[in-house]
Amino acid sequence: MTPTLPQRLAAETLGTALLLAAVVGSGIMAAKLAGGSGALALLCNTLPTGAILVVLILALGPVSGAHFNPVVTLAFLCRGELSWRVAVLYAACQLAGGILGVLAAHAMFDLPLWQVSQTARTGAGQWLAEAVATFGLVLTIFCCLRSARDAIPYAVGLYITAAYWFTASTSFANPAVTIARSLSDTFAGIAPGGVIAFIAAQIAGGLLGFFVASALYRSHAPD
Repeated sequence: MTPTLPQRLAAETLGTALLLAAVVGSGIMAAKLAGGSGALALLCNTLPTGAILVVLILALGPVSGAHFNPVVTLAFLCRGELSWRVAVLYAACQLAGGILGVLAAHAMFDLPLWQVSQTARTGAGQWLAEAVATFGLVLTIFCCLRSARDAIPYAVGLYITAAYWFTASTSFANPAVTIARSLSDTFAGIAPGGVIAFIAAQIAGGLLGFFVASALYRSHAPD
């Protein structure tokens, strides 16, 4: 049975909420338990993020496609699999879900619900890192769609786990995540002043990843 649009939108909202609860909640827990070790805190933030992505894509992918990311939704729009109306609704639900997930994380740790991050993340290196992170994420998804569709949950989880460590920005790679994390003055936060540049880099990197994946798997007539 084909899921209805309300079911798909509910899945995108719920999935993005749980993703942000995991990202922000594990960051809060990591900061509490890492004893001041930045490397250990980052590792403790990385592993739950990669793990929850696998779980959420397996659980909700059959309902909505498990985008949880406006750039991924934009790529599927470019592929002709979504209408503009549905893409806008997906992105709105992802943003709303992300904010709900941050609020849930704050509530679980008895922190003020509404916060504004003070963590500055800016500069050319950070912007390039976000472009690279999102390029690799979208490339992974669309290459696996052609070559190993069943492996997408694991490929995405592993890619983000790796990208936390090889990108200077720790791989936000998602505009909804970026906006939501600006509302958390915790380990995973980003100051609002850095949000627009991050999102611009993510869109540019994601579109490049989509077009490169399309070029790599484009069918050619025999000579």
